Amino acid sequence: MLLELKQLRCFLAVAEELNFGRAAHRLNMLPTALGRQVRLLEEELGAPLFERTTRQVAATSAGLALLPEARGILERAAAAVQKVRALAPVADNALRIGAIDSAAAGLLPDLLYAFRRLQPSVVTRLVEARSVQILPLLLAGKLELGFIRPPQPQEGLRFEWLLQEKPVVALPSGHPLARHRRLRLADLAGLPLVLPPRATRPHSHGVVTRLFALLGEAPLVAQEAEEKQTMIGLVAAGIGLALLPEWAARMRVPGAVYRPLDLPDGTRLPEWSLGAAWMENRPSAARDQFLEILRHPWRAGADAVM
Repeated sequence: MLLELKQLRCFLAVAEELNFGRAAHRLNMLPTALGRQVRLLEEELGAPLFERTTRQVAATSAGLALLPEARGILERAAAAVQKVRALAPVADNALRIGAIDSAAAGLLPDLLYAFRRLQPSVVTRLVEARSVQILPLLLAGKLELGFIRPPQPQEGLRFEWLLQEKPVVALPSGHPLARHRRLRLADLAGLPLVLPPRATRPHSHGVVTRLFALLGEAPLVAQEAEEKQTMIGLVAAGIGLALLPEWAARMRVPGAVYRPLDLPDGTRLPEWSLGAAWMENRPSAARDQFLEILRHPWRAGADAVM
């Protein structure tokens, strides 16, 4: 038996979206090609993975059994690729940067552009991962710089706080709360939520749990999903609402809208803080130049003109 990663990715997208059209859009492929990959996987396994009708898609018992295994296989494959890339020989003028999704999507594009204008000969390598994956690579010297959530203090590790992300609520466009321009935490009491798993997204899971504790209740979990795009797709399908950091509102998904969430005075969200981390005992001229642009962005433009 040979399970191909591409087939597992297709299966996982359909299982999380429960819609072949949305899953195909997520994977940037045609629905017919996606359906063929799923059928090939079903033939290989000898069992149907989905019940399909003209109105809905639902996972069979075999599909539900495969779902956590497929996630695990794909996560291990991605981790293996990142580990090998981190161990690959790096030129003296290379800068290896690790970044969580919010930094990779919102903060880094402009910084990388400015840095390349100033240092066109420096090769930049970007590793997109979670904080818990980036931190060991920093400690081991496999990355020069990491954009992560606040870590526990460790010897030699420097962390510079950058910003606090504000929360937004993703909700179906037809939801009654979508008529409001802003929402309060009390508006979400008792409503079903799409939540990231605690085991793999501890920061995001923890911040939602802590916010609902202010209401004296636990979040009502309708569905768990790891990736922000998947969570928003589930919201658009009407599965539930989702609390997300504000950068996620850049992802436009038909059927989903975003509303700012006002928090009680004094509420802080350290789980959604973002900062830069590096090992101070490992010198890197390229890293220091990148940090200088981060701290003083106006100098990048001035230097580039000179």
